[in-house]
Amino acid sequence: MNENKLITEVLSPAGDMEALEAALRFGADAVYLAYTEFGMRTSPKNFDAEGLKEAAQKVHAMGKKLYLTCNTLPRYDQIDRMPQFLQYAESVGVDAFIIADLGVFELAKKYAPKVARHISTQAGIVNHESAKAFYNMGAERVVLARELSLEEIAAIRAKTPKDLEIECFVHGAMCVSFSGRCLISSYLTGRDANRGDCAQPCRWKYHLYEENREGQFFPVEEENGGTYLYNSKDMCMIEHIPELIKAGVSSLKIEGRAKTAYYTAVATNAYRKAVDEYLAYKGEDYKLSPWIKEELEKISHRAYSTGFYFGTEPGQNTESGGYIRHYDLVAFCEESNELESVITQRNKFFVGDTLDVLPPSGYAFETKAISLVNEKGERVESTPHPMERLTLTTDKNIPQGSMLRVKKH
Repeated sequence: MNENKLITEVLSPAGDMEALEAALRFGADAVYLAYTEFGMRTSPKNFDAEGLKEAAQKVHAMGKKLYLTCNTLPRYDQIDRMPQFLQYAESVGVDAFIIADLGVFELAKKYAPKVARHISTQAGIVNHESAKAFYNMGAERVVLARELSLEEIAAIRAKTPKDLEIECFVHGAMCVSFSGRCLISSYLTGRDANRGDCAQPCRWKYHLYEENREGQFFPVEEENGGTYLYNSKDMCMIEHIPELIKAGVSSLKIEGRAKTAYYTAVATNAYRKAVDEYLAYKGEDYKLSPWIKEELEKISHRAYSTGFYFGTEPGQNTESGGYIRHYDLVAFCEESNELESVITQRNKFFVGDTLDVLPPSGYAFETKAISLVNEKGERVESTPHPMERLTLTTDKNIPQGSMLRVKKH
């Protein structure tokens, strides 16, 4: 098989319509999203019936694909609603379901036979026999467990049918659990992570108490700040596109349906540029352009790691449960006319600031904010009002659809 054909898509998350539009604008080949139930993220807005129909229309108008997550483990009170949901999803043109539960898998075959079925990472596929079993049942794609190494993925690719697509997570938050199946949230809060309602207790700070000495406190940290025992680092494989391709990964999946449209745009753009750059270069001595990696430092993230792809790299950040944030998104460019742009404010910035611009195509660049005029025609020195529309004059043209950022001091 031609190596370049193994990469078929950059797959981006969409927690709402704004994120979906950002993913499409910045180069996603496909997006994945959830309905208002049956998806593994209940915190985003997600998509109701009309929203799902509109999403499918937007995606298909650009020649892209739409995958719908049906990857919760539904209880008896949910499973009876599944047939009607599946039929509706097929009617609006969903391209594939992402499924973890075998019952849902069979219901999808019966009630939405025209929609492809992908097996969720929650199925915990770690060997070629499992992958082949799902293929023989009718799956067109398997999303492999995040705990696999590149060597193991390559072995699965070599021993499975070539038309079975392999999808792997390449960027974003990691769970302390196996393939996303976690019980900590259920035990501590009563919120079931396997039905999309995780409270993320893995990010909390923990201390230890000895069983036989009631009330006696035993800190388990080197400092006095507590210990984040379960707090996984974020995955980042941006520097390893060649290895992913050679291992046989068909789809590069970016985690983040609970993240902002800005996160989706930056991450999608970075992986789009990295994939295109490598496939154009084709050399064994390929090195990622530094600016692409730098883009991923401009979104909020935890400390990065390569997960399990290269073995047992330390995957927990025990010092902090917070995010690293070097840049603030300050505006979206709605309209552009040479050196004047109509922008929508997202965070405060000032005349004279250096703006870091991420355009929908091309490369990020810097420009200076020369003047700002509000909707009343008044010159202003800053943008203190959320979602305010202003006219911005700069020393370089800002393309429509761009995102404007300011480096934090």
